[in-house]
Amino acid sequence: MSNLESKSDQAPFVVIGAGQAGLQICDSLRKGGFDGRLVLIGEEPELPYQRPPLSKKFLGGELEEARLAFRPAAFYEKNDIEIVTGTVARSLERDGRTVVLEDGTRVAYERLALATGARIRPLPCPGAEDERVHYVRTLADSRGLAAALADAAHLTVVGGGFIGLEVAAVARGMGKDVVVLEALDRLMARAVSPRVSAFYADLHRGHGVDIRLDTGVDTLEPTGRRLGVLAGGAHFETDLVVAGIGVLPNVELASEAGLICRNGIVVDAAARTSDPAIVAAGDCTMHYNGFLEREIRLESVQNAVDQAKIAAASMLGETAEYVQVPWFWSDQYDVKLQMAGIGMPFEEAVVRGDMSAAAFSVFYFRDGRLAGADSINSPLDHMACRKLLAQGTLVSADQLADKNTELMKLARA
Repeated sequence: MSNLESKSDQAPFVVIGAGQAGLQICDSLRKGGFDGRLVLIGEEPELPYQRPPLSKKFLGGELEEARLAFRPAAFYEKNDIEIVTGTVARSLERDGRTVVLEDGTRVAYERLALATGARIRPLPCPGAEDERVHYVRTLADSRGLAAALADAAHLTVVGGGFIGLEVAAVARGMGKDVVVLEALDRLMARAVSPRVSAFYADLHRGHGVDIRLDTGVDTLEPTGRRLGVLAGGAHFETDLVVAGIGVLPNVELASEAGLICRNGIVVDAAARTSDPAIVAAGDCTMHYNGFLEREIRLESVQNAVDQAKIAAASMLGETAEYVQVPWFWSDQYDVKLQMAGIGMPFEEAVVRGDMSAAAFSVFYFRDGRLAGADSINSPLDHMACRKLLAQGTLVSADQLADKNTELMKLARA
């Protein structure tokens, strides 16, 4: 009988998933006054760590691995959090409120939180199983890619989204030749407007990246020490491939236990699943967002943190709803993109600032109201937009485009 099974006191609160959301749930439970037994189960062998730097500063060697950890080991001891790493939860027995781990260990729970996150979407082409094809989702992924990049001269990135473009920027900073293959007609098409896509295409081309739009990879085949890439009728050789074509929510544990899932574990505004004893938070959830007034699945640090706080409140029997404004960021070269709200799709867009100087914002309107903004090297615009959205302040496109309009003053009005 394992240590987890041998406890004879009251069944614990159990959190499955030791990422950003899982850690935040534990932290919020303790800060919320929960003094009972608390168990955090993680599939990876490491203590909970930050993922955003994996495709940026950590990959580029600017951030030491030790600095990735959210908290030192002493934090878990001080807060009496039983953290179990390198362990997979195999199934849930909801009738008996029990989690069954991969090794057969059975862990009873009083309340359960699912923060199972997401996994990479594998590249669906012949040759994708080659060891020179990499992804960036876990610390192990980033370690492996960093080691491979050290000896590579040429990198092919499949997917012109945030992860792919961040990796491309890091590789160019190392002096590698980089090709980006994007199946759609513009970069980051699902997240940003055509103007912002065009800006980033120019940015990467200006740094020497070969951007190929409307081009997916057809086949990868070994050619000695290199990989042959067939894409859009063209053939070339590369040393490494990094695929960044999206992620899939980890819903299998929930779905097999009979919880409602629909492109994510379905939760309400209070992060409650279809089982009153189980909440869920983070990348794995399809949730009702009170700010957006619709269901959505978000993959961001902001969502993981804010929704986890609501999930913890629900576990404690409190009444709270998720109404936060979504926000996100991406660092590529010396350019920081900060996104507030959900601008896509939009009916009207207006630019504030100077696109040629790489310091501007694009504000988006839908149904006559501000819906979001993409701010490039314009942090004050970003913060003002978040406040305007949170307050529901009525503003016009002309006001936001006028450089003489003080946005923070509007936000304080």
